[in-house]
Amino acid sequence: QVQLVESGGGLVQAGGSLRLSCAASGRTLSSYTIGWFRQAPGKERDFVAAIRWSSGKPYYADSVKGRFTISRDNAENTVFLQMNSLKTEDTAVYFCGAGLNVPSTFNYWGQGTQVTVSS
Repeated sequence: QVQLVESGGGLVQAGGSLRLSCAASGRTLSSYTIGWFRQAPGKERDFVAAIRWSSGKPYYADSVKGRFTISRDNAENTVFLQMNSLKTEDTAVYFCGAGLNVPSTFNYWGQGTQVTVSS
């Protein structure tokens, strides 16, 4: 089992920044990929970004490339999502997920954190 706890959501104006955190516990993370999905009201949950724990290699959705940065802190077992140049369309509940393979197969999830970007 992997437990994931998100934090850092909130309300920000368009053009602003937020940093989300995902604290992971329960298993050795070296074999895992950890990342973020988001779900806006009435829409499906979409991939945002992920990072391979062992190598630190990041992956991004096209919609956030150049604006969002995913990183990890090995000592704290925490993944961060730095979100810059936020747009109103980034408004969603952001979920941290983890799995042993590609993000579409994530089988561990946090409870989600709300990000609201106002115009």
